[in-house]
Amino acid sequence: MHQVYHIYISGNKLFEYEQEWRKIKGVFTDISSISNTLRRNIHQYEQNTESISVIPTDINDNLNELDSSFMYSQLLKEMLLEIKYDQQAKAQFVKFCQDKYSHSVGILHAIDNFEQNYYLHSPIWWYTKEPFIYLVLNRALRLQNIDVILKMGFFIQDLHRQIEQLYSKKNQTADLTLYRGQGMSNTEFEKLKKNEGGLLAFNNFLSTSYDEEVSIAFATSASDDPELIGILFRIQVSPLVASAPFASLDSISYYSDSEKETLFCMHTIFRISYIKQIQNRIWQVQLALTSDHDEQLQRLTERIRYETRGQVGNYRLGTLMIKMGDFQKAELFFKTLIEQTSDNNWELLSHLYNQMGFVYKSIGNYPNALAYLDKALHAKLQYLSPNHLDCATTYSNIATVYEVMGNYSTALSYFQKTLEIQEKSLPSIHSDLGTTYNNIGLVHRSNGDASNALLYFQKSLEIQQQSLPPSHPDLALTYGNIGAVYQVLGKYSTALSYVQRALNMQEKSLPPTHPHLAMTYANIGIIYDAMGDYNTALSYYQKTLNIHEKVLPSSHPDLAVMYGNLAGIYYSIENYMAAVEYYKKSIKIQEKIVPQNHPSLATTYNNIGSVYNAINEPSIALSYYKKTLEIEEKYLSPMHPTLATTYNNIGMAHDTMKDYATAISYYEQALEIYLKNYSPDHPDLADVYNNIGVANYQIADHETAIKFCKKALEIREKSLPATHPDIARAYNNIGVNYGLIGEYSSALIYFEKALRILEKAL
Repeated sequence: MHQVYHIYISGNKLFEYEQEWRKIKGVFTDISSISNTLRRNIHQYEQNTESISVIPTDINDNLNELDSSFMYSQLLKEMLLEIKYDQQAKAQFVKFCQDKYSHSVGILHAIDNFEQNYYLHSPIWWYTKEPFIYLVLNRALRLQNIDVILKMGFFIQDLHRQIEQLYSKKNQTADLTLYRGQGMSNTEFEKLKKNEGGLLAFNNFLSTSYDEEVSIAFATSASDDPELIGILFRIQVSPLVASAPFASLDSISYYSDSEKETLFCMHTIFRISYIKQIQNRIWQVQLALTSDHDEQLQRLTERIRYETRGQVGNYRLGTLMIKMGDFQKAELFFKTLIEQTSDNNWELLSHLYNQMGFVYKSIGNYPNALAYLDKALHAKLQYLSPNHLDCATTYSNIATVYEVMGNYSTALSYFQKTLEIQEKSLPSIHSDLGTTYNNIGLVHRSNGDASNALLYFQKSLEIQQQSLPPSHPDLALTYGNIGAVYQVLGKYSTALSYVQRALNMQEKSLPPTHPHLAMTYANIGIIYDAMGDYNTALSYYQKTLNIHEKVLPSSHPDLAVMYGNLAGIYYSIENYMAAVEYYKKSIKIQEKIVPQNHPSLATTYNNIGSVYNAINEPSIALSYYKKTLEIEEKYLSPMHPTLATTYNNIGMAHDTMKDYATAISYYEQALEIYLKNYSPDHPDLADVYNNIGVANYQIADHETAIKFCKKALEIREKSLPATHPDIARAYNNIGVNYGLIGEYSSALIYFEKALRILEKAL
């Protein structure tokens, strides 16, 4: 009976157990009474699940902070209200509903009635009459189902306009008290209690009643469900506060005045005056309609509103979809606009091509991205000089595509061209300059130049802190990029502080499935991975993968990277079969979408080689390392640190083959490069020192082995947790070599240190 929510019994007989079974909602003698009860209970269920924005549970010092879903849905509503809809908009919605309810003859009849007679009745009449309209709209708003919201855009606009018109005619002078009864999950109620004195926003059209008794009945009914708390919202409305339109539905709704209902427009904001318990598992929440806003969110909203400005509503919607990370919707909007735009309208076409290029770059289709960006540049050059500021935007977008394709020199030349134009045309603290510095930093990071990358990221941060709202997504990206550089430099605690700061900002300003959030989860995972905390790393990688699999095409390069990261974890915990499986998933994507000499392929070949070396297949490992080296020597400078990693791995394969002299020569090549690129205490140096030490042990040069193993230990004790297994291995290696030269007391000291760590790990 777990799947059964309510039971309705048709018949004339009363059952003696009716009162005992909480799921039984009554015994009914006719169909109409069952129908009316079902309608009320469906309405109740929808009220219990409507979308409310409240303060996050981990923030206690800012009672005026609303979540980002409010901002994005508010901006989406603004854009829907700007669009000029035609008959086609209603026809598309009708077709959607017919497909959705194809199994229900009764609902299909209601849909046909809606299609044929829509203009004979008001939007409020339809909203209150037809469950399929009310249910589809409110579920879409609750789940942020953009596809359905867009299909209902014409109706949202009509309903909003009618409420506005009624509100403007009402000329309300006296204060109102309205009520709303509903259920709320324990989790949501805890959030609500922590927000007492702060703001609460409803992201949908809000239904309230003049009738307190009816509302209490709804709250009481909801409290019968053990998973819900009954909530009675008591709402004070002052005519002096004109923050949101609302309208009484008396004589307007399908049910005339029997419901005593008042409907508020979407995104109405209230101040929570107080919360008190009035019955067992029923609480009263006192609300006051307010014009107050979350100041920080307001600044961010204004900024996103500015960044999504455009000539037409669909252009703004497409740009908002990019901000929300919904690239498929963005592609649909921009493609439709391109088809509708005259070939003579170079200016609009250039913007549309530019946006299409950005979309295709974001979904990993780099050839299409470059093709559209080339069209954008060609269109702009029809009416602008090559040094115009608008051309700089396209140069920058072209550069970002070359950067992800691994063509760093071309990317850098386009970014430099962008920077030259911007530095001449923009104020020194303009946010676009910050973006360009950030992008140049990314190229330097990808090219292995960590110090230059950090320099440009810090330049970007200085500008963005002055020019952007404090929770802007671009600012979060820069914090994340700085954290990623510190991770490369082996400064894990510093890296984690920057990336965690980025995550805190993104969780406030981005939808939960945004690709930037996925990237930050991945960066945190990489840091924990490097620190040897593989369980925590795996949990963050899984969060990343969950987002990627929801929003990205199955062949997107970011999925390949994440499969590679997961494989790396399994390699570290010696689950080599799982590691090979994930690396093969990664390479399957990469071989489809990137050129044969792309750096990401080299990384994956390198990693697969390491797995084969670990399972004692050094000849297969060397074949993969050779593939890696062929790619890296084409696109990397001779002293690039990535080359050092490959030399180190080749040395390890020769080590496994007992060719210790060759192994040591490759280790020494790796060491030379690392010493030129990294600080003396970088973790990668510890790996090479350790490998040189172990190889010298194998050729019985124990003095040299001890010297290099101690160097490895010194670095690891600085950069790793005290109980990390690599520290235990270093102690053991030093102990073994001391034993072989007869220094048994020293050997015992190091063996005991290794044992203490291993005992804690068991």
